[in-house]
Amino acid sequence: MLKATTVVALAVGFLFMSQCQDGINSEKTAIPNRSVRGYEIIDAAKAALEAACPGVVSCADIIAMATRDAVFLGRGGRYNVQTGRRDGLVSLATNVDLPSPSISVSDSVKAFDRKGLSATDMVYLLGGHTVGIAHCSLFKDRLYNFQGTGNPDPTMDPFLVKKLRSKCPQNATFDNTADLDQNPFSSLIVDNSYYRQILLRRGILQIDQELALDPVTKATVTATASAYDFSTNFGQAMIKLGAVQVLTGTQGEIRKSCRAVNSQPA
Repeated sequence: MLKATTVVALAVGFLFMSQCQDGINSEKTAIPNRSVRGYEIIDAAKAALEAACPGVVSCADIIAMATRDAVFLGRGGRYNVQTGRRDGLVSLATNVDLPSPSISVSDSVKAFDRKGLSATDMVYLLGGHTVGIAHCSLFKDRLYNFQGTGNPDPTMDPFLVKKLRSKCPQNATFDNTADLDQNPFSSLIVDNSYYRQILLRRGILQIDQELALDPVTKATVTATASAYDFSTNFGQAMIKLGAVQVLTGTQGEIRKSCRAVNSQPA
């Protein structure tokens, strides 16, 4: 079964990526993508479609539609997905341009703007953190030595610091995980609970917490936390994200396998 907690957490990453291609230096090997899981879901869908109608549906379209279905399965509503994308011929780790978890709001706004997405789109898309997990290594500095101060991040709820320190010991040799949405009743549901949590200073990643504090994004976070239209706004932002750097017409190709480009003629 397609798990919402798998694909929704990957949605922004998958759609910022152009391919699921294997290879030593492919986009899959870039540091921001090394925790991505769920490729077998895309492979299974591609195999079924190739058996029924070979050379018609691209891997890029499969990713977009799988993400939509996962959001729906996670009780996050349903949005329309445009199709007609083609797959790229190149997949390089150096082409990956994903914002890091410790990026500032201003730099994140710039990163999304380069993709043609607004600050409001960014706030809704980061709402994808309503489900999924983060490894301790991505936020451990906030628990022990934030920005070299030797102290935890003062913007994090002290009770959450204590809780996360038990999950993420300072000198641990393992990389544990924590839910991105700290509401235990909502961590598997695509809803606006994430926004309520970061307003309570319970954001796990630095960028999540700063969304609730920065003047550029605070008003949108506050409004979304108490609104009933998150699913609609999230879906619209996902549609915009799915239209970023799309190949159509004679550009690229329709891959036979999502893990490799088609054989090129000699």
